Amino acid sequence: MTVTRSALANGLTVVSHRMPEVETVSLGIWIGAGSRSEQPAEHGVAHFLEHMAFKGTKRRSAREIVEEIEAVGGDLNAATSVDSTGYYARVLPADLPLALDILSDIILEPRFDGAELTRERDVILQEIAASSDSPDDIAYDFLSEAAYPDQPVGRPILGTAQSVLGFERKHLGAYLTAHYHAPNMVLAAAGAVDHAVLVAEAERLLAGLSSEPTPIPQRAVYMGGRRQSAKAFEQTHLMIALEAPAYHQPDYFKSQILAGALGGGMSSRLFQEVRERRGLCYSVYAFSSGLTDSGMFVVHAAGAPDKTDELFSVIRNELERAADRGFDQAELSRVKAQLKMGLLAALESSSARAEQLARHSLFCGRVLTTAELIERIEAVGTADLQALLQKILGSPLSLATVGPIANLARFEAVADKFTVPASRAA
Repeated sequence: MTVTRSALANGLTVVSHRMPEVETVSLGIWIGAGSRSEQPAEHGVAHFLEHMAFKGTKRRSAREIVEEIEAVGGDLNAATSVDSTGYYARVLPADLPLALDILSDIILEPRFDGAELTRERDVILQEIAASSDSPDDIAYDFLSEAAYPDQPVGRPILGTAQSVLGFERKHLGAYLTAHYHAPNMVLAAAGAVDHAVLVAEAERLLAGLSSEPTPIPQRAVYMGGRRQSAKAFEQTHLMIALEAPAYHQPDYFKSQILAGALGGGMSSRLFQEVRERRGLCYSVYAFSSGLTDSGMFVVHAAGAPDKTDELFSVIRNELERAADRGFDQAELSRVKAQLKMGLLAALESSSARAEQLARHSLFCGRVLTTAELIERIEAVGTADLQALLQKILGSPLSLATVGPIANLARFEAVADKFTVPASRAA
């Protein structure tokens, strides 16, 4: 595996991985700023800015942007997360200069045309409305708000209808000016890429980026809490979370394996107990998400309103049983195999690899090798999982429900017991 890294004079990181078996190149510009970098009055502006980037520049109209990239068979896209924003493309190797020229243009010279801004505002309002029709989305937004109240990381990435209606071009420009600086950005590419060509094009197109540091986002402080909505759906969605290791912490990989053992597939403990043995839901799963300074261990399930309290109780009991009795080597080996398979399979995609290069560069300061990642996975033992679960269960509960709960008193009683004794959580 050949990963090459360079830095421009302004602080921009340029990193690439040449994949000889791939005939195309995926590239993108990632910024270490997302929704968590917004001020209270800017809620949703990072996502709005990402939308507006494709709506015209000083050199290209919105239509010209898509026509130019599609004329060479390529495609463009973008995404906003809590901690980053990415703009990326996939093209044939000879068209890398064109793709980077377009990506650079939409970041450096966006037009923020008034008519386009009005149209895109309506698009985002529809996106917010669609999210409001999705119980999964509502539950996750509630969960984040409960876990991180009154903090940027706890707010929905899309913003609210009220905040989006208030944005003007000056708000988009102010956010871009404050956060789109070279030291806070990475140009990453993977596939049929020549690193020397990539660096030369970056120097030609991106040398004008500001070299000034960017504001440090507000630190995430996990608090825990409860949010409920009785909005009518056929099922009641239940999401629970406890504090998990941050992206940089040594226990981060342990939390990924723990989530897999408890709710990472059809053979996982929660799936077997909650669905297969008791028939309380169609789907139940667990995952662990990490930021640079906090994280959440999450379990999600949905079931009949009159059995929500039982569903909640069984999940709680299964977590506590695992904390008491631990895990066996067979299930640990199974989850490790799943993680390694997922990791190696992702490396077969140049797009996934380019994003991984960017995230590692932004948040780890270097690209972690595959061997190092596998070594961290293999280093986890059964005792590590049990100890981590005991620690996690000692943190405050974050709880989100969407849909009616028939037996609310019993449900609340389960929530009140969702801890383990301090002696076991120490």
